[in-house]
Amino acid sequence: MRHFPIFLDLAGRRALVLGEGEIAERKAEALAAAGALVLRQPRFAASALTGVAIAIGVGAPDQDLQALAEAGKALGIPVNIVDRPELSGFIMPAVIDREPLTIAIASGGAAPVLARQIRARIEALIPPGYGRLAAFLGDARAELRRRLPDLASRRRLIERLLGGRVAQLVFAGREAEARLALAAELDASAGDPAPGMVFLVGAGPGAADLLTLRAQRLLGEADVIVHDRLVSDAVLDLARRDAARIFVGKARAHHCLPQAEINALLVRLAREGKTVVRLKGGDPFVFGRGGEEAEALAEAGIACEIVPGVTAALACAAAAGIPLTHRDAARSVTLLTGHSKEGVIDLDFATLARLGGTLAIYMGITALPRLAAGFTAAGLSPETPAALIERGGTEAERSLFASLAALPARAAAWSSGGAALLLIGPAVARATRPRDETAQ
Repeated sequence: MRHFPIFLDLAGRRALVLGEGEIAERKAEALAAAGALVLRQPRFAASALTGVAIAIGVGAPDQDLQALAEAGKALGIPVNIVDRPELSGFIMPAVIDREPLTIAIASGGAAPVLARQIRARIEALIPPGYGRLAAFLGDARAELRRRLPDLASRRRLIERLLGGRVAQLVFAGREAEARLALAAELDASAGDPAPGMVFLVGAGPGAADLLTLRAQRLLGEADVIVHDRLVSDAVLDLARRDAARIFVGKARAHHCLPQAEINALLVRLAREGKTVVRLKGGDPFVFGRGGEEAEALAEAGIACEIVPGVTAALACAAAAGIPLTHRDAARSVTLLTGHSKEGVIDLDFATLARLGGTLAIYMGITALPRLAAGFTAAGLSPETPAALIERGGTEAERSLFASLAALPARAAAWSSGGAALLLIGPAVARATRPRDETAQ
């Protein structure tokens, strides 16, 4: 983030607009709408900056614009030279005005037209009624703080208000009725805080834009994020900034927090009335031990919702262009783990070899030599196509293609230690994207 987003209070303060023309006029009108005392100057004069809180330059000779930028920097006055980010101390965002709600979109000066297009799309989603709702909640803020001093309880009530009858009454212009409905909600919220809720959320392979819409919404609402090692920073950045983050990451043979303690942590946080997002790489119910956590929460009487995510088999296959099923190559896909709870391989190699189709093996890179030996001993051809996809679905995705017999020897030197998925079967040879590496 190159520019720090901030909203200035310009009421009663002087603002300079240097230059002439339609754009200069629009900038002056925007400053005046914010309560600024606008000064208009066609040419630069250092004296015009006396007592000025902010300055904008457009439609003036280039030497005047440069002089304004240099003088403003020397005096510590924020200066914007329109469409000249290299001369500007701040940039003007595209604005959606729903007083008192204000939304600003900026591109860092790189693509202002794109910022305006995004503004138009967002503006269509936010009708003017949201401004009335923001004002209504602002008027109720002191009463909400008095009646519900606990921040988490107050936030949950406001979230309920925003999605319920109070908001609908405000949108309809029936604010007197909305105040009565709010009073009823506050009375109902008095007393002991209600238990919170836990959401077991799949974070997908790591790319933030592969999250479900529900997962994105919950990240913005959660009081606490409990997350694993495989959850990317890009996904965590979608969480509410004041949400607590608790890392409970696991790696093979090393647990930051044992599973039983994770279960107990989720129960405790929910009993404190918090909204908890338990964020897991991939899908919580595909080798993510989400089933164990859901059972523990059910036994404790804690409400729990499962939000699926893009699991590694889907993300890695897509990243490498490998069809998991193909009419001419694979009519089934089997999801497996490379080791059991006790850390040993207990696969029925003979049955799996007879199944055919595509085998997708999670956490299999360490056991790859034993897996390859087990499958070939059970009758799978050593020439069966196979691939390792590391960090699939992220910008760091890598893939290694080889025959089943050749892959283990190459994988030891190739692996960088990231999470990897092993795919075995004829469909692997149908990959449609360029391969990073191929071993024969």
